[in-house]
Amino acid sequence: MIESQGLAARYPSGTRLGFPDVSLAQGHTLLLHGPSGCGKSTWLALAAGLLSPAAGRLTVAGQSIEALSGAHLDAWRAASVGFLPQRLHLSEALTVQDNLALAYVAAGRAVDRQAVAATLEALGVLDLARRRPSELSGGQAQRVALARAVLRKPAVLLVDEPTASLDDASCARALDLLAGAAKLSGATLVVATHDRRVTRAWPEVPCLLLPPLAAREPV
Repeated sequence: MIESQGLAARYPSGTRLGFPDVSLAQGHTLLLHGPSGCGKSTWLALAAGLLSPAAGRLTVAGQSIEALSGAHLDAWRAASVGFLPQRLHLSEALTVQDNLALAYVAAGRAVDRQAVAATLEALGVLDLARRRPSELSGGQAQRVALARAVLRKPAVLLVDEPTASLDDASCARALDLLAGAAKLSGATLVVATHDRRVTRAWPEVPCLLLPPLAAREPV
């Protein structure tokens, strides 16, 4: 679950930008929709504990974000949050299976090779386990990055602009993949997007509209 009240972020300029309140039950999905630069990625960074709130309260997967810092915050994030950024950040020095193993390393846990293989199989990329990222197509790399994000069955899955550079057919496949991956881990799913194809494909999913920064009052 995710709940926020009076949430705001501070930008390097010193401006604080407020966000609408959110109440999202465990296992449900939310779309963050708005133009590029409206603060969608900032909201995801707040929810992932990658950015500290400047104001307000934020609870993610039962944990008050403001109450954590340092190693405790890192450990909570590794155990509870799956994050799929726009840039996939797969290590070229490692094979696909070893890129997934990093999820266990980050959490300070022993690598579960069976879980790695099972997750790759569930997302249709087990045959790529020994390849390196440079040997993957864009779609394959996206599946591998998603597999890493859901490997440890996070309570929350945060995804940033997953369809921005995809054609219509690939967009539809990506959305099916996200929905299936969230269901696989029972995760609360938040997708940040400016792509209207996403809102049209998921009309039943609640949508939090973030207006352009210029149209919003700083707090």
